[in-house]
This record gives sequence, C-alpha cells and structure tokens, in this order.
Amino acid sequence: MAHYMRSERLYHVMLPQQFEEALMERLFDTADLIKEITRKSNGSGFLKSVLQHKKAMLYFTQPSTRTFLSFLGACQLVGMDTAEVRDPSLSSEYKGESQEDGVRVFSSYFDCIVMRDPKPGFCEYMAYLLDTTGRSVPILNGGSGKDQHPTQALLDLYTMHRSFLSRGGIRKKRYAFVGDLLRGRAVRSVVFLLSQYQDLEFHFVAPDAFQIAPDLEDHLKTLGISHHLSEDLESVLPEMDCVYMTRLQDEYDLSGESQLVDYSRYSLDLGKVKNMKPESIILHPLPRRDEIHPEVDADPRAMYWRQLRNGMYLRAALLLHVFGAAHRLQEY
Repeated sequence: MAHYMRSERLYHVMLPQQFEEALMERLFDTADLIKEITRKSNGSGFLKSVLQHKKAMLYFTQPSTRTFLSFLGACQLVGMDTAEVRDPSLSSEYKGESQEDGVRVFSSYFDCIVMRDPKPGFCEYMAYLLDTTGRSVPILNGGSGKDQHPTQALLDLYTMHRSFLSRGGIRKKRYAFVGDLLRGRAVRSVVFLLSQYQDLEFHFVAPDAFQIAPDLEDHLKTLGISHHLSEDLESVLPEMDCVYMTRLQDEYDLSGESQLVDYSRYSLDLGKVKNMKPESIILHPLPRRDEIHPEVDADPRAMYWRQLRNGMYLRAALLLHVFGAAHRLQEY
C-alpha cells in the first residue's frame, strides 16, 4: 500500500484496502466541508480556485454514465480543467498505438488520470508502469473489470456515515448485500471498506451461482466478522440497518448463465420495504433495472439518489487530498 502514497499522502487511488478508518473519516469531513461551502454565495468561486492550476484526463474505455459525470462534476467543483477519451476508436489506438503508450501520452499533458477499463488490474499496472518511467502522475481507478471500484465504495460509506450520524455511525449495524454479488465490483469494494469497522454483521443474499467469491468470504473469516449466506431476501429484511441492492451483471456472461436465474426473488417493492426498520436505508450503486421498483423511490429509506449526489462531493474531496490541498478549505 505504501506504493500508492507520496510523502505520507494519498497519491494513486487503486484499492479499497488503501483506506483505513482514520483516512476515510478525513475524507468524509472534507466532503462535508465542500457541501457546506457550495451553499454559500461565493463558495463555488472559492472552491474553483483551489485546483485551478491542475488538469485531469478522464480515460473511460468501458461504458459509464454516473462515474464519468461524477468525476467530471468533481473536477469542475475544485476548478480542474478536464479532457476525455471515451471511445478508443477516436484516439490513436485506432492507428495501432498501445494503451500503455496512450496513457503515457496523457501523463505528459495532465496532472492526473481517472481511468475505467474492463481489464482487471489494468489501472494498477499503469500506475506501476508510469512510476518506473519517471513520469508518474496520480491514477484514480474509476472501475476495473469485475475486481474493484474504490471510489464507488467510498461514496457508499460516506452515505452510510451521514445516514447513521444520529445512530452511532457505521459500527454495530447489520448490512445486507443483495443480487449478483460474485460479479459486482462495487459490493466487493464496499465489503473490503466496511471490514475496517468493528461490530458489524453481513448478510449476503444471492442466487447460489452469484454468491460472494471465496476469497472475500475468507477475508471476513480471517477478521472474524459475522456473515451469513442466504437466498431468502424477505427473511432478512426486518433485521437489517442497510440493504445494498445490485443489478444482474449479465455483461460478464460467458454462455447466458444469467438467464437461468429467477432474479425477481432479489428485488424490492413497497410491500417488502414495509417490513424493514423505519430507520433503515436502501442503497444501490446504479444503474438499476427491475431490482428496485420505482414506487420505492419516494420512501424515506431510499437513499440511492442521495448516494449518487454524494459521489461528486466525495470524489472532489479525494482530488483535494491527492493534491494536498484539502487544508485550504479551512481558509474559507
């Protein structure tokens, strides 16, 4: 993990395992400050001055709407100029240039690179490669294959943190993760982050074919974190403090295996939600399909649209920490 730091400061953002509880709390405080400052009449102008001397490349070779726009909005909040490559056919890769050379080109023009790529581990690989060339810039992992999505996990925990402020915080809560847990990188990253906290209980509700990966369960066993595997959503709902829904990740199908699963069993409607605790919360990394009925949106437990907005503030906070500028918010 020391490889991702510079002078004891966050540099590359690759894995949820980088973020200890103390660092997450600092990021949450910074995100809170950003939200507060944007509500002031001259606050947005001040924020735009903080990183106005920096430029970011948004390199998204895997389809994305929310993560891309969230990072774009975060950069705009703190004054960073941006450029983007979202279709490799419109870049020099079309002429045969390797991705490695393309990213090295970006590092010559920009101060950081936000990257989403379908290949697992590619962001980490490029961070190592740039470091060895002597022309390193921070790389922020915007989603890597089926393996990790650290900034999604951070904004999810930020939403939990804010939702549970009056109830003792993230600790001593029961969390249910529902749906395609084997191939959902957001769930994987959230579980790694949550495992930093104490006195938690996890329930993984999924078809047997899409239950959590063995290495993730081994991680929880090593830490002694209470966890249960189930296929029955309705039986666990009444006891949960947080229900984290996910869609079917059928873009990773090899032979149409998703068609063999009755995914309707892993969905929420108002009838099921009424059996949940009044103070519980419902999260979803989005996009959704049919796993949360739109009628649930108006329920006060539905936090996924607030979760979406929180992403921009949390990612802006990350950028400030990466560039060592978070302390400037105190000036304001």
